[in-house]
Amino acid sequence: MSWAVRAFERADTESVVALWTEAGLTRPWNDPRLDIERKLRVQPELFLVAEDTSGDVDGAAIVGTVMAGYDGHRGWIYYLASAESHRHRGIARTLVREAERLLEAMGCPKVQLMVREGNDGVLAFYDALDYERFSVTNLGKRLIVDV
Repeated sequence: MSWAVRAFERADTESVVALWTEAGLTRPWNDPRLDIERKLRVQPELFLVAEDTSGDVDGAAIVGTVMAGYDGHRGWIYYLASAESHRHRGIARTLVREAERLLEAMGCPKVQLMVREGNDGVLAFYDALDYERFSVTNLGKRLIVDV
């Protein structure tokens, strides 16, 4: 099975939302389609998909995603997902490395991400990619209500 990383295209929207839903990344208070539209207005080149190029998958064949951003101080990684059918093939690792490469090319000195508590498999994945765990408290404030 072969796959390639490329920039997100609008035609990928429904396949990406389906992948995020399958991977458990969607939440009732976030509209994933609005998240996509917002990303397309800010650094759309940092929204990547992995596409199955083997021809064995029906539809758009999106089997992985990552969304990254850079605020001038640090980079962030969001919405990393790989299709259940394509896990353990290096897709997520390749997406993270490509996001890191693009961030570094922008002059980004460091990258961070958030992992929900108890998600030990994902923590182990990032441990293997040399990400350092920090003890911090995340705070947030919703400025625009999606739902």
